[in-house]
Amino acid sequence: MTKKLKKQLSSFTLLPIVIVFIFLVVFFIYSIKFNNHFFVVILATQFVILVFLIFLRNRFLQQKTVYDLQEEDRLEEINLLCSKVEKEDFNKESLKVRFEDYSKLKILAEKLSLSETRLEAANVLTEQADELIGKNDATTILYLLDLETGEPSMISSVHNKAKVNVKSKKGDYLDRWVLKKLKPLLVEDIKSDFRFDTTQGISKDGGREKRSLISIPLVLGEKILGVLRVDSPNEKRFSMEDLRLLSRIGDLGAVAMESAYLYERIQDLAVKDSLTGLYLRRFLMDRLNSELPRELRSKSDLSLLVVDLDYFKKYNDQFGHIAGDMVLKKLSEHLVDIFNNPGDIICRYGGEEFVVMLPDCTKIQAKKLAEDLRKKVEETKIILRREKTKVTVSIGVATFPTDAQIKEELIHKADQAMYQAKRKGRNKVCLS
Repeated sequence: MTKKLKKQLSSFTLLPIVIVFIFLVVFFIYSIKFNNHFFVVILATQFVILVFLIFLRNRFLQQKTVYDLQEEDRLEEINLLCSKVEKEDFNKESLKVRFEDYSKLKILAEKLSLSETRLEAANVLTEQADELIGKNDATTILYLLDLETGEPSMISSVHNKAKVNVKSKKGDYLDRWVLKKLKPLLVEDIKSDFRFDTTQGISKDGGREKRSLISIPLVLGEKILGVLRVDSPNEKRFSMEDLRLLSRIGDLGAVAMESAYLYERIQDLAVKDSLTGLYLRRFLMDRLNSELPRELRSKSDLSLLVVDLDYFKKYNDQFGHIAGDMVLKKLSEHLVDIFNNPGDIICRYGGEEFVVMLPDCTKIQAKKLAEDLRKKVEETKIILRREKTKVTVSIGVATFPTDAQIKEELIHKADQAMYQAKRKGRNKVCLS
């Protein structure tokens, strides 16, 4: 009840009482001085007044009850309005935070769209996640599944806006849990979380303590790409809102990683053979254009090997093209095993013909490597339809600048040496 209503009600109650009191005083004085029998009238009047006062009291209580109810209604309305204002303020602040997050996610999406390789996309992803969630105390790590083994492998890690070396290159039991369940994970305290073995205690990685973390699987459609996690040495460091934000970052990252992978595949298909995985002829010619002048300036030798399978057409006709493809793959594996020095370029030059470029390699060194390859191929047994088969190779070697001054001449000299090996009975190495 407001002060104004209380004042009005008090005035309404006090006025009749004052009037009655004055009336009684006048009658009392009159009865004493002039008429003693008038006391009967006074008593009757008092009775009437008493009844009237009881009526007034009841009326007062009724009015007070009404005013109290009205006051409670108004207080409830005020509380509702205050609650609504607080909720609106909270929603306004929440919208502001969300707007800032979406603005940052927009920047992240733009940066990811410029990434051409998975490594570039991974670096952008971890750096932005570290900036948005990690702050100063957390470490952000991205594991990608190996395409061949299916095992997680660390590709990028960031702590406090800087690259950091993480000992656990294959992830830990927490990452395996995320990959198995394919669910986001929020751990407030690794030491006391009931989902994991408490005997493991505080998880450490080469002295890097981990007490709490958030982690999400990177999934695109039905394809599992990896795990993105942010961990901290402090307990209860992350909230559900942090996990939701990391999930949005992961969604963008999964698309970017897959796009980068497809771009890399397109680039590989442009310069690599789809069957053997070796470089194509065009790539070799481009590299020769840059390598020959460098070798000339440094006064070094560059050797070139032309490798050709013996009687490959006959082998194809006898066992089929699938068997022929197996032989080509096996030969490419031997080539990669033997010619593995930095700068070595192996390419599939034609159907069954391969060319190897060996920078900073003399003719004698090249001949030795060629003999190693010839012997390895000769000793390799290929089982087809329960029948042991084998192939051999003829190899020609030419060296720049001793045998040739330009790339076309160098290739021609190595090719001639290979045909010389064919004429001498095949399964041989001949020098230009």
